[in-house]
Amino acid sequence: MHTSIRILVLAAAAACGAAHAEGLTLKVGVIRYQPDSRSNGITGIGIPPGADAKVGSANTLLLTAEYELQPHWGVELVLGVPPKITATATGSVAFLGEVLSARNVAPTLLFTYHWGEAGAAWRPYVGLGVNYTKFTDAKSPYGYDIKLSDSTGAAAEAGVDYAIDPRWGLFASIGYAKVRSKLVATGANVLQTTIDFRPTTFAVGGSYKF
Repeated sequence: MHTSIRILVLAAAAACGAAHAEGLTLKVGVIRYQPDSRSNGITGIGIPPGADAKVGSANTLLLTAEYELQPHWGVELVLGVPPKITATATGSVAFLGEVLSARNVAPTLLFTYHWGEAGAAWRPYVGLGVNYTKFTDAKSPYGYDIKLSDSTGAAAEAGVDYAIDPRWGLFASIGYAKVRSKLVATGANVLQTTIDFRPTTFAVGGSYKF
């Protein structure tokens, strides 16, 4: 297990030990991963000036576990089924179409603050923490061997919980994370770029409080 993932898991486990015995809330839903990617351009022998690529959006399943530390404070571990993301060539090489696909494993640990009383129907919340992203199964239809470096960066979210009853509820949230990765593609030549993914996430789903 990667060191950064270990840190996230251990931090969540420590929070579990500090939390109230019945302070666990599980959330399941769908999440849209919507990058606003920027890069420093694609460079390499034979690559024309102005070559670039744009990362597209993806949808996947979401799972979060939040432990209540106090009535207003909690710690939340956000996980999800790794979505398949794709990149499409732009600029002087736009005619190439899709040039990359990969999956991103992105656990996020957030410390959260909830407004309102514990039994209130509506409870807005915010969270700040850290995101770790690891890219796997990176492929190119042009036969390049793709390597994307791991990323660790700040993360934030804002959302609202709605309690249907003391156990069941609904939620909606919006999030942002700093995700930056260096790409090296090795084939007939070597291509390089650094991608700032700048992802915004939109999530909705249901919750259950133990």
